[in-house]
Amino acid sequence: MNDPIVAPPAQGLYEPSSSHANLVYSAGMTARENGVLQYKGLIGGGVDMEEAKAAARIASKNAVDAIEASPEGHRTILRVVQTTVYLACIEGFESHSQIADAASEYLRERLGPQILGARAAIGVSSLPGGSPVEIQLTATVQTVVGERR
Repeated sequence: MNDPIVAPPAQGLYEPSSSHANLVYSAGMTARENGVLQYKGLIGGGVDMEEAKAAARIASKNAVDAIEASPEGHRTILRVVQTTVYLACIEGFESHSQIADAASEYLRERLGPQILGARAAIGVSSLPGGSPVEIQLTATVQTVVGERR
């Protein structure tokens, strides 16, 4: 049996995900592993494209884990309705979609080829903790009560 999926711990006063019916929203997730931010800085400044893509993959994993973890059992993601990718980048940076594609690729690899929905990639001047990437997912799910992965 696989270990249960555990939501990344909240970094403030919020829940890692919230739901209504079969719709679940993740909180904004950064590239933290065991609570430690793996990349810090601005994309196009101290963070290069490959690092930003790696950060997007880790943040995507955290967002999926936040959605799939449930105190009632296990949630299976049926469809990602919306992916929002926030990128802390230098002025003039224009390769937002390339980094957002790394998040989409991770979602497809983990959840399947028909999983992707709409997506927005948004450049900002800063993100919490100095993270270069933050990902927020909205998904439809099926919850299996009492069963955990």
